[in-house]
Amino acid sequence: MLIVEDHQAYRALMGWFLQKFEVDHELVCNGQAALTAIALRHFDLVISDCRMPVLDGYSMAREIRRREAVHSRPRVPIIALTAKLSADDARRCLEAGMDAWLLKPLTLEQLRGVLEQWLPQPPGASTNPPATACAGAHWPTRAELIRTFGDEQVVNQMLRTLVREAEADYAGLVQACRIVDPHALVDCLHRLAGSLAFFGETELDRCAGELIEQVRKHGIRCNRRALQRFDQDLLVYLRYLTDL
Repeated sequence: MLIVEDHQAYRALMGWFLQKFEVDHELVCNGQAALTAIALRHFDLVISDCRMPVLDGYSMAREIRRREAVHSRPRVPIIALTAKLSADDARRCLEAGMDAWLLKPLTLEQLRGVLEQWLPQPPGASTNPPATACAGAHWPTRAELIRTFGDEQVVNQMLRTLVREAEADYAGLVQACRIVDPHALVDCLHRLAGSLAFFGETELDRCAGELIEQVRKHGIRCNRRALQRFDQDLLVYLRYLTDL
């Protein structure tokens, strides 16, 4: 995998984490160096800072996606690494072609979760929609949505709107966890529960409801692990809807 980070100390920390996990990796200091590295070898995963000298992470991601399209290459997952994440930041990441994001400071366990989620599945693994801790028995298919709502254009618009709103609430959820604001976090979970139930039960909406109760009773810090897992499951489901 490839780490793109201009801060030397943080680059060294990421390298140490990956050595601990015995993951083959390369470290570079800006987006231009990353493009050069990618031209020379294939990487299964790219984690990149967003704001760097020479070439920033957004421009790097757009160029990677352009090259993939021109040369019919498989899509490499790109994870943004950023110190803050507003709704606009999240939208900018997605528009550049990034798949998800991580907030600094990154912990060893957070990186472990990213590697488990985004590195390639082992040979023979299922190619069905990814299983998650909150995944229900069934996720909606495009054909089912068209039958339900009666028009493909309506389905397309609804998917775009729902994903856009859920991404904004996800960004709010991450920020609320970061600053330990339980009221803002519960508000985001309420909105997400409604969005997630819109196309039918997925268990994610039930998980959101359970998290609301747990955060109200015990606060954010006691529920960080469950919230991190929910975040991961939510991103998988939103990516599924985006690609539907």
